[in-house]
Amino acid sequence: MARFIFITGGVVSSLGKGLMAASLAALLQARGYKVRIRKFDPYLNVDPGTMSPYQHGEVYVTDDGAETDLDLGHYERFTGVAARQSDNITTGRIYRDIITKERRGDYLGATVQVIPHVTNEIKDFARSEVDDLDFLICEIGGTVGDIESLPFIEAIRQLRNDIGRNNTVSIHTTLIPYIAAAGELKTKPTQHSVRDLTSLGIQPDVLLCRVDRPLPEGERAKIAQFCNVRKEAVIPALDAKSIYSVPLQYHREGLDAEVLRAFGIEDAPAPDLSRWDDILDRLFNPEGEVTIGVVGKYVGLPDAYKSLTEALVHGGLANRVKVNIKWIDAELFEKGDDVPSHLEPMHAILVPGGFGERGSEGKIASVQFARERKVPFFGICLGMQMACIEGARNTAGLDKASTTEFGETEEPVVGLITEWMGKEGLEKRAANGDLGGTMRLGAYEARLDGNSHVAAIYGTTTISERHRHRYEVNAHYKGALEAGGLIFSGMSPDGALPEIVERPDHPWFVGVQFHPELKSKPFDPHPLFASFIEAAVKQSRLV
Repeated sequence: MARFIFITGGVVSSLGKGLMAASLAALLQARGYKVRIRKFDPYLNVDPGTMSPYQHGEVYVTDDGAETDLDLGHYERFTGVAARQSDNITTGRIYRDIITKERRGDYLGATVQVIPHVTNEIKDFARSEVDDLDFLICEIGGTVGDIESLPFIEAIRQLRNDIGRNNTVSIHTTLIPYIAAAGELKTKPTQHSVRDLTSLGIQPDVLLCRVDRPLPEGERAKIAQFCNVRKEAVIPALDAKSIYSVPLQYHREGLDAEVLRAFGIEDAPAPDLSRWDDILDRLFNPEGEVTIGVVGKYVGLPDAYKSLTEALVHGGLANRVKVNIKWIDAELFEKGDDVPSHLEPMHAILVPGGFGERGSEGKIASVQFARERKVPFFGICLGMQMACIEGARNTAGLDKASTTEFGETEEPVVGLITEWMGKEGLEKRAANGDLGGTMRLGAYEARLDGNSHVAAIYGTTTISERHRHRYEVNAHYKGALEAGGLIFSGMSPDGALPEIVERPDHPWFVGVQFHPELKSKPFDPHPLFASFIEAAVKQSRLV
């Protein structure tokens, strides 16, 4: 039977519950246990698919096509366990399912209430598909005291009783702020947060306390006394130089040992942390550095490109170099800023995914600069589409080339895909249909040209990558674009949808319709990012 670990947060948001969950899972894995992580999101959206990146950061996509919270990206990157639809639930999805059942008459005339119907749905979600696990870690979004979180807190309180308290451990993440005027750390916010959690029926077993300086033993003892936990269970969590330092840092502070002790597990195997030691050695002892210019739309919020940022770091790990990311707002190039002044210092240029017309001409200008100056270029999703439009306009003679995403156009090099072969057969979409959950989502196969650059990078001609898009390069223009030097080196198995383009006459020029960053991990960098950074290293020697 799987044991459950519940993670809650208090005082303020953004304390790193997701990173802590991922780090704890990695530490338990290192001891030989099988672990999975789930995220409970209290917001009323069914999923984050229609939310602005400025509201929620990036949307992480799983192999089975779920649009999920970005924390699931942390879970995958730290554990290597592929996330799936059943690993993320929202209040919106729960209420949608309950109302569907009520309309069908499934409740046989009963009054539908938060308790037991909502809490039962949450518990059923938590207990599904856990038979092969040693531990299931459940992260509750938001903070204790939020109205939206209350049904989830009540559900995990009930669950502790349902499956036995010996089979559950509660970890509460809090903040211990430093008050400069007083010259001391203050424990009162943590005390109040734990009191609020206890008043809801949950006594935490372990406290993870975010601090910006070492936590004195006296303060640690004080927290333990007032919060009714062992002093050893008060785990200080200092800011780390890198997120990949966190598992080893928490291990040194005794987090995994204390969680196992709370379960009564005294004979756990010692952890093998060698791969994390290797990651940190590569990260903190680089043999060079490169600068990558990312020309995007949401550069004001790095979380909008979280997986992309980490994949670039992983590419650096593969080449043992430090990767400096220069975020460049694509709109600058539409407002008269000189393109070369921004891009000439870059060792490589990347145009990421996105939606909407804003900044698109700036992205096209960036593609043109990379093509003409022979600077390594990587286009992802919309970035690939912009590369195709740039190629159509400037090397294929199609001056009016554009995408129907931005309105009617004489040369629709990119257009809305209304049907494609999905896992369950032919899928169809209408231009005026719902936006949520209607894109081409999840993992799809692609077939690569055996003589292509990307086939050499992957070392195979059949790949599977994750998608999230509703517009696609129009294969009708394949001949014209290839005549202009932009080769279609990857296609869907039925040959209908372009997946990869490249320029053989360029040192490194690749555009992909999918999101390879979603499958990159620090201990297993994605081959495209490893090769892209390798090209940037070569470029740095030419500058």
